Amino acid sequence: MKARIVLLAAVLTIGFCLPLQAAENIKLGVVTKPGSAQNVVADKFKELLEAKSNGDWTVTIYDSGVLGNETEMLQQIQMNTLHIGIITGGPFDTFTPIVRVINYPFLFKDNAQADEILDGPLGQEILDGLEPMGFKGLCFSENGFRNLTNSKRAVKTPEDLKGLKIRVMNSALHKTIWRALGANPTPMAWPIYTELQQGVIDGQENPLWVMEVYKFYEIQKYMTMTRHVYSPHIDVASLKWWRNLDAKDQALIAECMKGAAKFQRKDNRDKDAARIKLLQEKGMQIEMHPDVDAFRQKVASLAGSDMFKDPAVHDLLVKMLEAVK
Repeated sequence: MKARIVLLAAVLTIGFCLPLQAAENIKLGVVTKPGSAQNVVADKFKELLEAKSNGDWTVTIYDSGVLGNETEMLQQIQMNTLHIGIITGGPFDTFTPIVRVINYPFLFKDNAQADEILDGPLGQEILDGLEPMGFKGLCFSENGFRNLTNSKRAVKTPEDLKGLKIRVMNSALHKTIWRALGANPTPMAWPIYTELQQGVIDGQENPLWVMEVYKFYEIQKYMTMTRHVYSPHIDVASLKWWRNLDAKDQALIAECMKGAAKFQRKDNRDKDAARIKLLQEKGMQIEMHPDVDAFRQKVASLAGSDMFKDPAVHDLLVKMLEAVK
């Protein structure tokens, strides 16, 4: 009897000395540096998930492209060596044509319309369409409406683009758009400051926050508010990893990512007016009212092009164009 009591005491002692179960850690990758739109989402997601899970989940953020460019990070997500990425919509083009729909030029008239569509059933179709490629689409945060900058001359009409070498993402659609507009599109991975500074490329196109955070006002004199593409980030997880989570954890992670995305979209938009003022103060010449109709006419035929020949992609584009009328 005494031996049993001693054995029980030993077991209890060992049990109390065992370490607590380690928190589950999520590896999250972004290509941009702190302060960027992707990083705002990542930081807020980390804050929300760690708080709501009482520390049961932790998030390690790998930023500034330490894991590679966005295409390489998407490959890591497919292989389940990276759990989550905040990825610009364009690079998904090399994995599935379904994302071309949200990068269609001049699709959304404003932020409210973009939110209505992307947070609704049509946006969910796009997220669901990523699963065959090994991605779990969680939600959309944003880059924002893209605008043109260059170091050569003011641009008001498509004719002013002739001969300009413009950096674009690694996206067949983005190359097609800028070729149709009359520029010389040059795919190039991020970052691109040195290439702009050295004149390897004349210009680039990105939302306003990029001009501020990456100090493009130092090397790009002209900006044109073309707002030619609304550029979302697609916040995605490894489908293989996701399917191994229990339903409760899936729901919590999805809730926190959606909360982070909504926070970031508002934060990004609230700062745009101040960004324009800052860029002007830094010496950028900003064309606030380009001939948008002329730009739009140059790309009007894209809906019937090979970019959207896949029946499922074409059908979704038709539904999207109808929804934004």
